[in-house]
Amino acid sequence: MAELKVELGERSYRIVIGSDILDKIGEQAKGLGFSRRIGLISNPTVYGLYGKAVEDSLKYAGFNVITVLIPDGEEYKNLTWASNIYGELLKLRLDRASALIALGGGVIGDITGFVASTYMRGISFVQVPTTLLAQVDSSVGGKTGVNHPLGKNMIGTFYQPGLVWADIDTLKTLPRRELLAGMAEVIKYGVIWDRELFEFLEKNMDSILTLAPLPLIHIIKRSCEIKAEVVSKDERETGLRAILNFGHTIGHAVETVTGYTAYLHGEAVAIGMNIEARLSALLNLLSSADVDRIKSLLTLYGLPYELPVGIGKDNMLSAMKIDKKALAGEMRFVLPEKIGSVKLEKVSADKVSEVLR
Repeated sequence: MAELKVELGERSYRIVIGSDILDKIGEQAKGLGFSRRIGLISNPTVYGLYGKAVEDSLKYAGFNVITVLIPDGEEYKNLTWASNIYGELLKLRLDRASALIALGGGVIGDITGFVASTYMRGISFVQVPTTLLAQVDSSVGGKTGVNHPLGKNMIGTFYQPGLVWADIDTLKTLPRRELLAGMAEVIKYGVIWDRELFEFLEKNMDSILTLAPLPLIHIIKRSCEIKAEVVSKDERETGLRAILNFGHTIGHAVETVTGYTAYLHGEAVAIGMNIEARLSALLNLLSSADVDRIKSLLTLYGLPYELPVGIGKDNMLSAMKIDKKALAGEMRFVLPEKIGSVKLEKVSADKVSEVLR
């Protein structure tokens, strides 16, 4: 088992990564000061696999568990389904001392955190991520949100969980496509911060993708360490935290123009990383050798790296101008200078159009 801490003063919290630890979540929740009424938010797929274990653990710890399920998919991370969750919590009379448990991947974690941050002006919540992408990225750092047809995650809050409890055994039931999509975020951490992590991914693909515990816990912990350090220094993304969005400006635009249904989030980010690396080379910031190395690692992990045929350049540019990093209509990108280091750079629409072509 590995443990680390996101240092945010009174709002600091633990990230715990281990094997076969789901049945201990009730004991952990009991020590966080919640009332006995607790809401479990999940989707039918994850709930069918792990819902009973989590419910039993919470009930054994003395909680009265109210379960709310939403459909599985990015297209359901919206205000309509957030409103449905609010309605269930109100009908079942969860109060301000109650808490929510997010059992699932990034969609469940994001929408549960958003609901927790706004229900009765804020109640506690715990992240129990069951996908690799959620374990290495979306469950950590307190970004919550829902999508809008015009842009991904454009409605949301900064709201930290009380605990992140990650059981690597849940990855054994993860479809391979989901596992590979999660690797995109791990690769991102290597590019933006840690060359040694990037090299570890190059050398240990087989053991990682066969879910060998030691390398798996290593890459999850290292990814969380990097994110925790960045978030501790810049919780609300006024500067440094923007580097975590490498690949996301293009990636979010891909998701938006394809209606959130064609690509998993990690797949869209992989496309974004490759194109943004090429953009960095076009601006003479990144060597062609490092561009090739990033693309090669994406290929090694079976990730897409090119825009799909038929996506219009104008639609992509329009979506990118709504991106949260854009200021006064100017597009800003997180661009690598070398593997392990990035910078935030203003980029003209002409240069972006050129690289999209």
